[in-house]
Amino acid sequence: MAAIDFSKFDLTYYTKSALAGGICCGFTHGAVCPVDVVKTRIQLEPQKYNGGMAAGFRTVIKEEGIGALSTGLGATFIGYFIQGWFKFGGVEVFKIEAAKKMGEKKAWENRTAIYLGAAAGAEFIADIFLCPLEACRIRSVSDPTYASSLPGVAGRLMKEEGLVRGFYSGFGPILFKQIPYTMAKFAVQGRAAESMYNSMGKKPKECGALTNTGVSLSSGVLAGVVSAVISHPADTLLSKVNKAGAGGDGSIPQRMKNIAKETGVAKLCTQGLGARCVMIGTLTALQFGIFDSVMRSLGAEKFHFHEPH
Repeated sequence: MAAIDFSKFDLTYYTKSALAGGICCGFTHGAVCPVDVVKTRIQLEPQKYNGGMAAGFRTVIKEEGIGALSTGLGATFIGYFIQGWFKFGGVEVFKIEAAKKMGEKKAWENRTAIYLGAAAGAEFIADIFLCPLEACRIRSVSDPTYASSLPGVAGRLMKEEGLVRGFYSGFGPILFKQIPYTMAKFAVQGRAAESMYNSMGKKPKECGALTNTGVSLSSGVLAGVVSAVISHPADTLLSKVNKAGAGGDGSIPQRMKNIAKETGVAKLCTQGLGARCVMIGTLTALQFGIFDSVMRSLGAEKFHFHEPH
């Protein structure tokens, strides 16, 4: 196989990757906003929402109207567009730069480690921008009367709680949730897609758009479910720490400790897990499918590790 031409992976390529990442994350998270609203309610009020996902939908619609299912949609779309920009774009930067420095043979042999490291680094950067918007989303869902718009929620949080407590109370949990999630997401999807292509005896560039999209979707479902299970305890903790008054009035680590103690390990791991597996499995599959489709429409060929011969 010919050596990889790294010259085509330039600033234009990385910009296209970032744009495709922003589109796929913003669109998919926005599309599953109703599921996220119900999942968050289950995590925050398990005594009330104790009948499962379908019952949760019925309760929200009955008490607040169908419009309540779109609570936090603005914060969700904007936050995850920005996150997707830095996450998918960042993974491509870190992954390709590592392959350049290590050489094709060593990069191939260490591709799982590169996936994990690239995902962790990109996600950390992305979460700095995501955390304030996620705080606004969760506050909107937990208290629909808090403010009528995203700017209103942000302004009130800043005024009443300040920058750190208002917008970054959940930074620890969001890192604890998103970094393992993203590491599993990219590593599992990458290796699963590789196995699928190997079973067909073909490389991605030898397949049509329909086949490549099918591989992206199938590997994405598997990656999404694995990632959801791994990151769920931190997702529950994040939802709870952004609820007004949760965990007392101490420091952020102390509040997290109090919440974990009050909730219990078993409930942290299982409250809303079924809904999250459905949501994240679907979301992750669509993200990789949309990302690859947008990249192709932009005329960019996605980087793949190759086994040198």
